[in-house]
Amino acid sequence: MQQRWMRYSLEGLIGFGTLEGDRVHEHRGELFGEHEPTGRVFALADAQVLMPTQPSKVVAMWNNFGELRTKLKLALPEEPLYLLKAPNSWAAHGDPIREPRTPAKVVFEGELGIVIGKRCSAVPEDQALAHVFGYTCGNDVTVADILFRDASFAQWTRAKGLDTFCPLGPVVATGLDPDTLRVKTLLDGQVRQDYPISDMTFPVQRLVSLISFDMTLLPGDVILCGTSVGVGSMRPGSVVEVEIDGIGRLANRYGAPGDRP
Repeated sequence: MQQRWMRYSLEGLIGFGTLEGDRVHEHRGELFGEHEPTGRVFALADAQVLMPTQPSKVVAMWNNFGELRTKLKLALPEEPLYLLKAPNSWAAHGDPIREPRTPAKVVFEGELGIVIGKRCSAVPEDQALAHVFGYTCGNDVTVADILFRDASFAQWTRAKGLDTFCPLGPVVATGLDPDTLRVKTLLDGQVRQDYPISDMTFPVQRLVSLISFDMTLLPGDVILCGTSVGVGSMRPGSVVEVEIDGIGRLANRYGAPGDRP
């Protein structure tokens, strides 16, 4: 069953529920456990959208799409290549993405996020999807000119770990077939990325399984699947939107004060 789950702040309280059109249907209980509808329904516009999950970690993939690998002339990886995004980097739909304190080239990377629903440790591939709750949109923001500035050490954590450099949301969608999805990234209304998830080197179930043999994945954790061609720079004031059919559109303004996008 396809549903779109969201977390929100309303009247000073944090809650969660399903989004149907522009109306939120409140639930009580635990998003990744037992829950039930309360019967309360309110307009989305009346609430503040929060990150759709509270992860213990966000795992971000590198070199996981064939088209980008061909463009960059990279070798086919034998296993998932990934890093962790720091908790200070997480941001919700509508939150501003802060500029670095020193001038830098900052790029967007629109991605599909896998949201874990059940504790997952050393799970075989044929059982991995049973541990997936749903999917969300992510923007793996990166300071491109930091990455390889020091020839002796690739600075993945620093380049991708600045404050607000991991927007997620606006919802977690359940009941989707990830192989049918496309990721679109728009910069100031212009499509810059439009690529299929079916081009992933390591599909969802294999990613979840292999990573779970390295580290325990907990309910709410997110795996960002990596990005493809079309990554580009942002300028202060730009609005970046990551759109995936069935999930929605994650929108964040980069580096300038003003209204939420």
